[in-house]
Amino acid sequence: MWQQLLQQVMRGDIKSLARCISIIENEVTGYEELLQQLPANNTAKIIGITGAPGSGKSTLTDALIGSLINDKKKIGVLCVDPSSPFNLGALLGDRIRMSEWYNNPNIFIRSLASRGALGGLNPKIIEITDVMKTAGFDLIIIETVGVGQSEIEIAGLADTTVVMLVPGSGDEVQIMKAGLMEIADIFAVNKSDYPGAEMFVKNLLSMLAPVYSQSTHEIPIVKTIASEKKGIDELKEKILQHLVLENSEKKYWLLAEKAYQLIQNNKMKAVDKKILQEEIMNSDPGKFNLYAFIKTFDIL
Repeated sequence: MWQQLLQQVMRGDIKSLARCISIIENEVTGYEELLQQLPANNTAKIIGITGAPGSGKSTLTDALIGSLINDKKKIGVLCVDPSSPFNLGALLGDRIRMSEWYNNPNIFIRSLASRGALGGLNPKIIEITDVMKTAGFDLIIIETVGVGQSEIEIAGLADTTVVMLVPGSGDEVQIMKAGLMEIADIFAVNKSDYPGAEMFVKNLLSMLAPVYSQSTHEIPIVKTIASEKKGIDELKEKILQHLVLENSEKKYWLLAEKAYQLIQNNKMKAVDKKILQEEIMNSDPGKFNLYAFIKTFDIL
């Protein structure tokens, strides 16, 4: 059953790909067998686009798609959106900004709900991305939800991570302390027509100087105005240049990060928040000890 479905995906059948993603996201019985049959030989590269809310990630992703399509690339796009607190579905699933691409045969766009994940990604993003890689795409773009400083899991998934910044986003020193800033392969300073943009870039260069002194290459900083498609071609070239860099150490690091996340997710399957709440409600408040309580749920 799964082998036939995967063969259809490998032939580029979009409906079969969409079905596979739904099967994995909803953990349909037997989905693990589907994953275990995935072929190892695929060449699709992953581009992660992340940044704080309001930085223009969707607009930049839309513009980047247009530039890559001009190069005859086949592109898969995964957009991770905030979840409804009631049904865990994607709140921005309509993806209005990218609507012009939905009928393009060389582009596949799928919205995924974050489902409460703190790292700005869907809990099944690794598995879904690996299925996407079998579908014959040249590039897969993952746009994270935009939750701020905790959104660093994309670094363990993407071959190239683009971190978006906006002039006037606050104290640059505080921004640079965030984990989000430490994962960038490329910085995109969007809305670079804003007042103070040049000073923002200069300060960013100054703060990156210690990193440059210890590295064999500089982290590119590209100024963009995504709404006007300015700087997008330059950003595309920087991304493509980074993707061809041979970095076997990062390759194995990525695999280790993925393995860690998958093991962690599997271990947590046995824990249900509703059950935790019910058991806490039924316990004796005068004798309740949180640490003794969680010890009873030790799943390692």
